[in-house]
Amino acid sequence: MAGRLEDIVAALATADPERESLWWKGSWIRRREFMAIAEKAAGSLAKAGFREGDRLITLLPNSPAVIALSWACWKLRGAIVPLNLQAGAPAVIRSISRVDPFAVAVPDMPGVPVSQFDALPVPVVRVSPEGDVPSFTGKRPETPDDPADPDIAVIFATSGTTGLPKAVPLSHENLLSNVRAAEKHYLPFDRTTEVVLNVLPNFHALGYSTSGLLALLTGSKQALAPNFMPAERTLDIMRATGVTFLVGVPAMLVLLLSAVDRGAEAPKTLRSVISGGDRFPTNLDERAQRIFGIGVTEGYGLTECSPVVAVNRSVEVRKLGTVGTPLPGFECRICDASGTNLPAGSEGVLWLRGPSVTKGYFRDPELTAKRFVDGWFETGDVARLDREGYVSIIDRATDVIIVGGFNVYPQEVEDVLCSCPGVKEAAVVGEPHSVSGQIVKAFVVPSGPDVTQKDLHAYCKEQLAHYKVPRSFEFVDRLPRSAMGKVLRRTLRDRQGD
Repeated sequence: MAGRLEDIVAALATADPERESLWWKGSWIRRREFMAIAEKAAGSLAKAGFREGDRLITLLPNSPAVIALSWACWKLRGAIVPLNLQAGAPAVIRSISRVDPFAVAVPDMPGVPVSQFDALPVPVVRVSPEGDVPSFTGKRPETPDDPADPDIAVIFATSGTTGLPKAVPLSHENLLSNVRAAEKHYLPFDRTTEVVLNVLPNFHALGYSTSGLLALLTGSKQALAPNFMPAERTLDIMRATGVTFLVGVPAMLVLLLSAVDRGAEAPKTLRSVISGGDRFPTNLDERAQRIFGIGVTEGYGLTECSPVVAVNRSVEVRKLGTVGTPLPGFECRICDASGTNLPAGSEGVLWLRGPSVTKGYFRDPELTAKRFVDGWFETGDVARLDREGYVSIIDRATDVIIVGGFNVYPQEVEDVLCSCPGVKEAAVVGEPHSVSGQIVKAFVVPSGPDVTQKDLHAYCKEQLAHYKVPRSFEFVDRLPRSAMGKVLRRTLRDRQGD
């Protein structure tokens, strides 16, 4: 076995067998019990013909099965490909054509419709949430000229800002180096006492790694929930299991805090709340301190980086409005459009290099050549690195609006709009304009009936340069979001032609 794969297998197999490992549906599963589930799953896959380099697609909610099948695939020197069940059969078919899987695992659960997947062109196997894998025969890959790569542990599907699907392969070394660096970097984390909430979707790298894998490889406890909603149920789980460590996206934190404001009981054991996956509204920190008794530390990551890149190391040393300092092992550069390094404090595109960064996209040499140069990965994010090493994410390079030659970063305008009385949420995009090239258009979710477009325009004029002020406003009931709760600006841009 490759060294890093050996390390992961050893970490899982040699942990204290009597230690409580996973909480699921009201009870704790001890490490030896989990390993028995995982070993049985590995045996079922091997009997089905799973071999080195094979790939198993899973369409499963968060559950012991996701973790057990991950172990099973790794033990057999193959990879797991976790996908979103809600994406539907057409999206899965596109992924099948990309990754050429051995089989597709769907949930064997009451009330979860999976018949739409029965016609998929590969074996479909129904797996219980607890990890029971029935007898089946897998499919052999159709690409014998494409050698199997046993170093690949997980392949994530991510669309980024373009909406075009990408397959991101992460190796065992990528995953293990990221977990170890994150544990070392984040000062409050204590593997002997942490209870990690695993509620973010495990088909996304953020939930899979910073909740499930982090707890598994450090020997910490994790409280598993199949999904987040309703927020009141998640709060019940946090109280019942004594959750101490929470990684969430801002939209999730808002829902938890709002549930407590409506009368739900707040958990008393929380020691760490980390926000990632989308920009963190700093005014949310005061609510978190009032309700949870602790501040929020913001972090930043990308699927291509396994995923954590930077995080504020603790509440005591955080800089609100930044995503903290890079994890050990990462090298960072801020570059202009031509790839030339810029001095500290400059705003430019963030490039990264390190052991957590994937080597490229799965079976996509053209895109790999565009984003990976001499071992460096172009993130596509506009960032600033201050002299103390703290990173501020300004915006996605693809989201920058250019008005008459001037750059407008959506996040700055959105922050101003969200501070306006009567505004609940806001997102801005560029709208084509015959004279200036683009103008700023704002989509606004009002918190009441009183705010008007005239009010918003006047408010922005007081706080923004003239070219940054939205010239067009549209009131909407909600903003389109990804499964991770991230606002989809590309969907808003597409709506303008409707």
